[in-house]
Amino acid sequence: MSDPIVRLQKVKKNYILGTSEVHALNGVSITIERGDFVTIMGASGSGKSTLLNMVGCLDKPTSGKVKINGTDVTKVDDDRLTTIRRDNIGFIFQQFNLIPTLTALENVEIPMIFSRIPPTKRKKRAMWALKQAQLDAEYASHRPNELSGGQQQRVAIARALANRPPILLADEPTGNLDSKTGKSIMELLVRLNDAGTTLIVVTHDQKLTEYSNRTIVLMDGEVSDDIY
Repeated sequence: MSDPIVRLQKVKKNYILGTSEVHALNGVSITIERGDFVTIMGASGSGKSTLLNMVGCLDKPTSGKVKINGTDVTKVDDDRLTTIRRDNIGFIFQQFNLIPTLTALENVEIPMIFSRIPPTKRKKRAMWALKQAQLDAEYASHRPNELSGGQQQRVAIARALANRPPILLADEPTGNLDSKTGKSIMELLVRLNDAGTTLIVVTHDQKLTEYSNRTIVLMDGEVSDDIY
């Protein structure tokens, strides 16, 4: 039996805010299996963003262990952490975070530049990723301001898929979209999950839990519920 793709063991994260110490995560232990689709919910300040940063290798815990694809990322240096993040994790953001001066295709190519993938192969894979994200090829040459919100999010999803990571992290992926477009984006994420990608979605929207096979609820930095 293979190791879980994500494992947090008694993870704590403390921040100093002025003269006070904030306990953003307080002993969180979570195991996520390969191919899971997990939604993470909780009120503002519950620790959702901090948890996402831990899984995304964007931050390290004050104490505890974080394992990604079998590697304890709390014990590696920054260069190794960057490599683990690049090879294992794709990020989808609420704000899309596309570069306005680049075309859709060029935005998708960016992660592959850092992976030193040759230009010809980059373009071919970027077109593949846009197809996976169900964006018509005719939009590949369009810049973000020439695309609708839903189309921009599809470009962002394609960019997250560019290095073919086993894990996708989505932070409020439908937050800037109307309900119809949001539904189509979630259906796309379900299809990616069905194809084997592990999905972790942070959201305030209860409706998104209908698409996942598991919901983790955080309260005051702790897991208050874990629903399958």
